[in-house]
Amino acid sequence: MDDFLQATNIVHRFKKMPGGLLECLHAIQDFYGYVPKETINIMANGFNISRAEVHGVISYYHDFKTLPLGRNVVRVCQAEACQSMGSRELTSRIVDLLELDLGETNEEYTLDAAYCFGNCALSPNVEINGKLHPRVSPDKFEKLIKAGAL
Repeated sequence: MDDFLQATNIVHRFKKMPGGLLECLHAIQDFYGYVPKETINIMANGFNISRAEVHGVISYYHDFKTLPLGRNVVRVCQAEACQSMGSRELTSRIVDLLELDLGETNEEYTLDAAYCFGNCALSPNVEINGKLHPRVSPDKFEKLIKAGAL
């Protein structure tokens, strides 16, 4: 069976829907864990648009990933409220601990910036594998790692 047959089926579900490309991209990413480059042609053909248009939507929205993610995904809030409560220092320590810069991925980790989790009163915030952790200091992050939150 074709590795990307599921992508064709997903495109078919959304191609006549207004705003369907965005919904299709979410479904593709949900299925594969990212948006494989091989699916861009499938979407372009299905929606009768150019590859550049598909790529433009992918690159506009920060949450779409075109490479596989690490086993653990860490997102650190970089919005103003979290910055005022120490997220820059926290981010610097996380970068050192994970040996990754924001936006980078290795087999074990993906480290990404987030721009507001809507939890500003409990800044700074870190999301680890989809679970939000409030009031995270560099020391608390290290404890989360040691406690197996990653």
